[in-house]
Parts: sequence; C-alpha cells; structure tokens
Amino acid sequence: MSRQRAEESFTSVFGEPSLAQFSAPGRVNLIGEHTDYNEGFVLPFAIPQRTTVSAAMREDRTLRVHSADLGETVEMNLSDLSPEVLSGWSAYPLGVTWALLESRPDQECLGVDIAVASEVPLGAGLSSSAALESSVALALNELWGLGLDLADLALVGQRAENTAVGAQTGIMDQMASVMGAAGHAVFLDCRTLQHELIPCDLGPDGYSFVVIDTNTRHSHANGEYGQRRASCEKAAATAGVPALRDLSVADLPGLESKLDDETFRRARHIVTENERVVETVEALREGDLTRVGTLLVASHESMRDDFEISTSELDTQVEVALEEGALGARMTGGGFGGSVIALVATSMVDSLTATSKARALARDMPETTISVVVPSEGATRHTSA
Repeated sequence: MSRQRAEESFTSVFGEPSLAQFSAPGRVNLIGEHTDYNEGFVLPFAIPQRTTVSAAMREDRTLRVHSADLGETVEMNLSDLSPEVLSGWSAYPLGVTWALLESRPDQECLGVDIAVASEVPLGAGLSSSAALESSVALALNELWGLGLDLADLALVGQRAENTAVGAQTGIMDQMASVMGAAGHAVFLDCRTLQHELIPCDLGPDGYSFVVIDTNTRHSHANGEYGQRRASCEKAAATAGVPALRDLSVADLPGLESKLDDETFRRARHIVTENERVVETVEALREGDLTRVGTLLVASHESMRDDFEISTSELDTQVEVALEEGALGARMTGGGFGGSVIALVATSMVDSLTATSKARALARDMPETTISVVVPSEGATRHTSA
C-alpha cells in the first residue's frame, strides 16, 4: 500500500517517523471530456488507487521531497521556488508548494520534509498528477495552518499544473480528487465550481465500472492538448461567447458556416459532450443504466471522430467491451493513450478481461491491465501513519 511505502521511505530518507499522513485518489472520468477548460460540465469519480504523502515540519526554510516510486529526492529553499526553476516529476509537488505560498504571501512558512508513494498508474488517464497535487496541497495546508478549503486546494493544484508544469488542464481532476465520496460521482460545473454528489453504486444492480488500461502513455504537456484548447477558444470567440459551455446543440448549424471544418468539429464535441453529461446525470438518478451506456458510446464516437484524441488501442478496447456485452464504453482522460471505462455486468468481468488481453496480443498492442473501480473517498488526512 502507498501509506506503508510512504512512511517507510520517509523514515529511511529523513531518519525519523513523519508527523502525519495525507492521501488523495486518482479519478476516472465517467463522461465529460475536455469540457472542463471550456467551463462546462463533467462527471468524474474518485477511484480506490491513491497517492500518499508522509510529512513533517522542519525548523528552517528547506523543502525536501522524496519519491518512493522513483527513489529520488529533490531539495530546495522555499525562497527560491518559482515555476521557471521547476522540471520533471518534482514540478508537481514543488509547483503546489509555490502556488500555496503565492496564495498566502504574508504568511511565513517553515520548510517541510515529504515522502510520496503512489498506487495511481502514470499516464493512464486516471490523473496521477491530481492525486499527487491534492495530497501535497492537503498536507501543506494543514502543516502550515493556511485554512484553505477543498475547492481552494483544487485551484492550487490546477495553478501548479498550468503554470509550473505547463499543462493547460482544467479543474476537473483536482476537484474530483478532493471532493470524491464513496458510492458517488461528482457532477461539477467547471465555471462556478458548484458540485453535486450523484449516487453511482452499481453493485446492487449487478454491474461494475471496469477500467481497461491500454498501457499506452500520453503527456498533457504536449502540443496536441494545447491545439485542442486553442481550437475551442477560437470557436467560442467566433460565436461571441465567453466559452463553448454557453452554446447549445441548437446553435451548431449557425456556427458551422463561420468555422473551418476542424475547428467546427472540435466545438461540436464540446457542445454535445456537455449535453451528454447532463443526460447521464439524469439517467443515473433514474437508474437507467442502458441509457448511461448509450451516452458513453456516443461520447467515445465524438472524441474519436470530432475531437480526434482517441487511438487504435483505445478504439480496440471499446470494441472489445461492446462485443463482450458492455452497456457502454469510452476512452477516458485527455486522450492520445491511456484507458477505457466500460459499464459491464459484474458476471462478465472475467470474460472481458480475457478477451481484452487476447485482442491486444493479436493486434500486436501492449498487454492491457484490467481493474474494477468503485467510486471512492476523496483527499483525506490519516489519523496515524
């Protein structure tokens, strides 16, 4: 478990036990992809896999962060922190530290020792970055007595990722990580940050959410993500609205003649995806899992054809899931690799697992990793290490 590894690393590297432990989960996005930075709607939920931070205060201004997974330690004086000097994996925890200090410029903060261990796979579309950011933010917020609430901490994580890491992601991942609740998805308005917990426990109905990790990796900091965002901003400006969230499907015919084909298709995905999120929430409230499945498939087709962020590996695993009888399946996460989420009868998970691995082998693709995920608790402080 990440809690044990974090504490063992802390003691080994820093020579004494930590003061406290904090953890935050990864997330899987049920539906609502790339809508967050368009100020739209998303429906993620926190997953059981977590990132844990063991931490203790220091008496100077030195920050030391150790990664148990990489076996690396980074050390820096708090006064020297700035986005320009950060790079690699440590840009996430150090970026969060910088953003927190920026949020409280009049507060004098002492250094901290931190050891980090994670169960969230990197690059799988399950937001390992937000789990790291949220766990560090929660730890420092308490140790420094900053008094920020969970939404504030999510915004700190987003600022770190946007400015220190250079990935222009929206707020969804951090909000899902801090606001998650067992048995519920987080219905989030990314403009207002208003959120509602939607019951999403499929066990009594005999269904499960399955994540199929294609083990093909992506990087949100690359040009493709930025190009999609730029296209969305161009479409919104052409339509004369602050963000694509302000358009409805009825507005699309009038917009099509004003945009080139690629930019229009990017906009069409966002506008229709926002409506699918709202419809999925309604379907979950009504217990209509068949409708949920239909919306998942429509979402994947839109990402594949209009937003063009899917891959052959992701398409193959959606194909496998539907052939195996899943009610629905779609790629999840930023795209260009990562994972598929499928809504399947629990009794079919073993068959789906076998077929998924066989199909990947037959097509000379990386072996898939299959896991059943249940909506889980968000960021938390642990009572003892």
